[in-house]
Amino acid sequence: MSEEVTLETILEGRVATYGMLARLYRKEVDQEFLDEMRSIRYPQNTGNDNVDTGYRMFHHYLCNVWERTLTELATDYARVFLGSGSNAYSAAYPFESVHTSPRRLMMQDARDEVLAIYRSAGIVKSDTWKEGEDHIAVELEFLQILGQRVLDALAEDDEDKAVGNLLTSYNFLMDHLVNWVPMLIAEMQKYSRTEFYKALAYLTMGFIETDREFLEDVLEDELSKENEDSEDNTVIVEESDLEV
Repeated sequence: MSEEVTLETILEGRVATYGMLARLYRKEVDQEFLDEMRSIRYPQNTGNDNVDTGYRMFHHYLCNVWERTLTELATDYARVFLGSGSNAYSAAYPFESVHTSPRRLMMQDARDEVLAIYRSAGIVKSDTWKEGEDHIAVELEFLQILGQRVLDALAEDDEDKAVGNLLTSYNFLMDHLVNWVPMLIAEMQKYSRTEFYKALAYLTMGFIETDREFLEDVLEDELSKENEDSEDNTVIVEESDLEV
């Protein structure tokens, strides 16, 4: 029973953390969200140095809130994620396409790929969201939604559905977030002036690392079978089989 409770707690924590991260990237911090973040008891010694550093920096910053904190954070959000707009290297632009296309352009292949994945999962973009679907906030929110589907499936004793959503989460994490977030994080560290957004950079990188490890652990058998199936389906082409 204790193992089941522990797993449920981890899964609930995944959903909550992905939701918090998505909110922080989506728009500037307002008073309501600032108050909510100040009420959180941040964990220590999680086992991941980046996560620990991020939480420690959040705690320190939020313990020193003053009358101009919201203005300070709004200014830094614009500096970090919006930049001057003069070129593709003036900010930590939060779009996968920018970091994976040769000319750092928006709305490239990465956007089309994630859009197809969202649609296959039965998810469509809200009309209120005007940015590209490969914005980090949307990618994080997608993993939040999948995480909630896992919890819902387990509540219904549908283990196959839960595993399916975990596999979708892992593949999306590996094919997309792991593929470009380290570059975004490096640029966030470069452009941010507040401890708050530096903390966000550390926490994002650390949580992706820990979630990857968690998913690989819980999906060990499924991932091993996928690798075996992939090897079985590999076709070796002899030189004589090729036509010039």
